[in-house]
Amino acid sequence: MSKILIVGASGFIGRHLAVALNRAGHEIVCAIKHSPPPEDLSGFACIRVDYTCDFNVDVWRERVSGIDIVINAVGIIREHGEQTFEALHEWAPKALFSASAAANISIVQISALGADERASSRYHLSKKAADDYLLSITAKAIIVQPSLVYGAGGASAGMFNFMASLPLIPLPGAGDQKIQPIHIDDLTQAVVALVETDQYYGQRLSLVGPKPITLQQYLDELRDLMGLGPGRFMHIPVMFVNIVAQIGKWSGKGMLDIDTWQMLQRGNTADCSTTRELLGREPRPVRKFASGKEAKHLALSALLSWLLLVLRMALAAVWLVAGVVSLGIYPVEESYVLLARVGISGTLAPITLYGAAAMDIAFGLGTLFLQNRRLLWIAQGTLIGIYTVTITFFLPEFWLHPFGPLIKNLPILAAILLLYKLEKF
Repeated sequence: MSKILIVGASGFIGRHLAVALNRAGHEIVCAIKHSPPPEDLSGFACIRVDYTCDFNVDVWRERVSGIDIVINAVGIIREHGEQTFEALHEWAPKALFSASAAANISIVQISALGADERASSRYHLSKKAADDYLLSITAKAIIVQPSLVYGAGGASAGMFNFMASLPLIPLPGAGDQKIQPIHIDDLTQAVVALVETDQYYGQRLSLVGPKPITLQQYLDELRDLMGLGPGRFMHIPVMFVNIVAQIGKWSGKGMLDIDTWQMLQRGNTADCSTTRELLGREPRPVRKFASGKEAKHLALSALLSWLLLVLRMALAAVWLVAGVVSLGIYPVEESYVLLARVGISGTLAPITLYGAAAMDIAFGLGTLFLQNRRLLWIAQGTLIGIYTVTITFFLPEFWLHPFGPLIKNLPILAAILLLYKLEKF
């Protein structure tokens, strides 16, 4: 049994490694940035670290004291504020590696396929810089270079599941970019095998799925896995994809930026022999990435990721159209007549009419742009309830109107309830 420090233990790969290595009988120490730790790490010893500023070797010496093996699983695909590629992929790891090497500790670096001499993206270059440094200072090191890693809870898995579930799937260019995704369970099993032997010291090991496939094939196989049937694809011209990538780089949002587009264009494949050797079997293909029940949950999650957006946009349209129509597209005098029937007249009538219109428009904009909308859903449901009760008492004929202006409030309230309940997920 070894005492293993997992740096980046709260990340997708780190969490799975902690659980797998613990099951294999090893003592796990988790280095995480935030406390308390995630629920699945609550049973492990944890220490707090800050990869955005822990660049001094002295900071890491005490942390690695008594440790047999260090696994660095820190990684980001997009930069955010102080979380830069240089800080998290290069500067902090170099300090960690130096402290560990000085204590003669074995080191496993979770890098990325493509962090090699052909690297051009800032992501790959920062990973390569740390990899090269590690191999230059110690012989007791292994560089693990996984391809795309698939698993429930993984950011890339969620993104590709989302894309695969769309009724019309956008593909960059011809969609023939080559990838070789590996399941998270195969990756963790391979790493468990690596920490229990020293025969791979000093090597860079590619961990990949059984064979290269194109991006289009990958998305089609994910659809089949989730039981969604064959996909329909829309090929986006590369010129337009370049523009979207530039916008993604500038805004820091969206699924695509310059780095991810460069990495996708380059391809992400390697020889599967090392993976097969470590696993003692073939790595699982995409069609076996999830069992029947799990695949249904993945499909539901993927569908909800965009169907809820469609529902939210439809609800926003209801509020915005209602507000704009009330501003004068619908005859104002007829609106005043209706207000008079509920007891609102004189100078109060225009205040009520235009105030309600402004509130409707504000609700529509909030539905589109607010980040935390739970209070907004409560406010919308309350207002619709007030409208419904008021009209029931003073304008009951609207319940019998052939266009159903009041009865349609019921599905709208149901939609708001659904959005409210799912807001926290």
